[in-house]
Amino acid sequence: MKQASLKFKMYASNANIINNDVERLALHFILWSFGALALFYVLLLGNMVFNIVERRSLEISARSLEGEVRNLELAYLSASNNVDLVLSQSLGFREAKANFATRKSLGYRPTLGRSPMGEPGEAFGSLGRSPMGESLGSVKMFQNDI
Repeated sequence: MKQASLKFKMYASNANIINNDVERLALHFILWSFGALALFYVLLLGNMVFNIVERRSLEISARSLEGEVRNLELAYLSASNNVDLVLSQSLGFREAKANFATRKSLGYRPTLGRSPMGEPGEAFGSLGRSPMGESLGSVKMFQNDI
């Protein structure tokens, strides 16, 4: 039994676990891929941390800008309450008279009680009926003469 265990130890120490070049190449590929992925992970993690820190600093500056805007709005509201006709006249403003431009219509405007054809009593046509047929709302029905 001792001879078998000594023989086994001798073979185990001399045996090369990876003796094939393809297996060695596959192992190197897996190890290099693992290293590249670990480096990529570290870069992504660093980028996320940088973005978090940048966002926090931008949030702080946004809060200070909100306070500035709030103060400016308050100043505007207090100043707008003081503006009236007396203040504007003292600053040299005067009230202007409004002149509006008008023109006559370019379209046909029928007189009341007459249609465009000159028939009395039908100022706006035959109220939904056409000479060819009848109308149901916006859909007109015509009689087929074929």
